Amino acid sequence: MAAPPPPTGAATRPGPLRRVVAASLIGTTIEWYDFFLYGAAAALVFNKLFFPDSDPLVGTLLAFLTYAVGFAARPIGALVFGHYGDRLGRKKLLVISLLLMGGATFAIGLLPTHAAIGSAAPLLLTLLRLVQGFAIGGEWGGAVLLVSEHGDARRRGFWASWPQTGAPAGQLLATGVLAAMTALLTEDAFLSWGWRVPFLLSGVLVLVGLWIRVSVDESPVFKEALRQAELRRAGEERVEQLPLLAVLRHHWRDVLVAMGARMAENISYYIITAFILVYVTNQLDMSQQTALNAVLIASAVHFAVIPGWGALSDRLGRKPVYLFGAVGTGLWIFPFFALLDSREFPLMVLAVIVGLILHGAMYAPQAAFFSEMFATRMRYSGASIGAQFSSVAAGAPAPMIATALLADFESSTPIALYVIAAALLTAVALGFARETRNQDLSAVGEEEPVPSAEGASAVPLGKDTGAGRDETVKSPR
Repeated sequence: MAAPPPPTGAATRPGPLRRVVAASLIGTTIEWYDFFLYGAAAALVFNKLFFPDSDPLVGTLLAFLTYAVGFAARPIGALVFGHYGDRLGRKKLLVISLLLMGGATFAIGLLPTHAAIGSAAPLLLTLLRLVQGFAIGGEWGGAVLLVSEHGDARRRGFWASWPQTGAPAGQLLATGVLAAMTALLTEDAFLSWGWRVPFLLSGVLVLVGLWIRVSVDESPVFKEALRQAELRRAGEERVEQLPLLAVLRHHWRDVLVAMGARMAENISYYIITAFILVYVTNQLDMSQQTALNAVLIASAVHFAVIPGWGALSDRLGRKPVYLFGAVGTGLWIFPFFALLDSREFPLMVLAVIVGLILHGAMYAPQAAFFSEMFATRMRYSGASIGAQFSSVAAGAPAPMIATALLADFESSTPIALYVIAAALLTAVALGFARETRNQDLSAVGEEEPVPSAEGASAVPLGKDTGAGRDETVKSPR
């Protein structure tokens, strides 16, 4: 069966597309700023302010435990936001996620410490972290889909990679604000009130993000899919499945591939950007400012290279670029720790820069790759579930596992082997993945994505029935 050509006018014009990209990027930057700010604060101050009776390293582990709670809430956010995002639209849910994230982060800045209210302080901190995780679980899928569905297949990898730069931009902003506060204030002043300033700043950033995000329109691809679904319901052709059930029926293999692909990307990122703060201060006995500055510089490079990796995935395919990043990360992790152990700041910066460049090779094509795996009316659910369920096993425990390994072995070798194992798992998952480049999202029906005419040979036309057979895709048109 020949693939239908992409519909005329399916892609948004460059001007509106750039506005959509800007709205997604700025909103994503703010949400990741909030999320990463907590991770940095967990390594630097929460162990002292919320778990003061513990040994310093144990206190850090407890702080990272509350950090991991946010990851546990991300799959719940993925399910809820994915369901309603596939039913109501991407834009409405993105506004809600931004309000939830900003509100929780602002509240952390007002939170009394253990010295003021005792054990209630870490409990409230954990509750607010749950809200953060719930919000970020719905943010990622909606932001990348809004861009992916507005663009065309030819440059989707490039445009969809821009919301991905929100992660390093948020990391850059969070680390930069913390670095400025630690540089300008004494340690006592920072622990007393200075740490609150970056959290309270979130309130201003959220207002800016909302002003920009409400100005964009829903994607034309989703509008058309919604119209077709309403026509089917009106004609009583069939009862539409819930997005979650449809994903599990038609795309369960894609969900597993996405989860496996996330392992190396997620684990390596939090080792490089969050655990480094523990490693440099506890193992190397260097200042926290040194670690913050290294992450700050490398995050700027990370931001710059992600669109390049996205554009390369448009030329070479999603899988080759992603696989290069996974293999490169596994090979680099031993040199990464060796350069940190040198205690020479330029070499430490080099370690983080190369690590994040290789991470970018996985993270950049991820947005388009995951979007192209799923049909329109289950895309928010599928992409979010695949991305966020893996975070529970990957990013959530990564700083805790690394900190525990460091405490037990007083060496970076077990931590490096942990990252290598994640890279191997990602490589295996990619071996089962199908190449999705040139996918025509506007031609997607209710079951399987349909490749564009340009890339028709790259993707099989069929739906997974769970019984090992392929059936012809029926166009909703």
